[in-house]
Amino acid sequence: MPQSFYEPEQLADTRPCSALRDDLKFCIQNTDCYKKEKKTPRECLLSNHPSVPLECHQLRKSFFECKRSILDNRQRFRGRKDYSTTTPKS
Repeated sequence: MPQSFYEPEQLADTRPCSALRDDLKFCIQNTDCYKKEKKTPRECLLSNHPSVPLECHQLRKSFFECKRSILDNRQRFRGRKDYSTTTPKS
């Protein structure tokens, strides 16, 4: 049996916006449009299928904003718009 010499932390997705991408995938894959009707995630989102919750559409917009901020040259000063799953401490 082959052994893996990689640490689990090294295999984690560290790309920008990866948390948003994962949440969006999970959200869409749990809809009837994707499961029962066997449509692609893109088709489900673009057709405004009733089984796709508003949360998925909001995640799509947030993912778009995150990806756009990667190309924005002003990010050097303002920082990249990233997604955090933790709540801010007050």
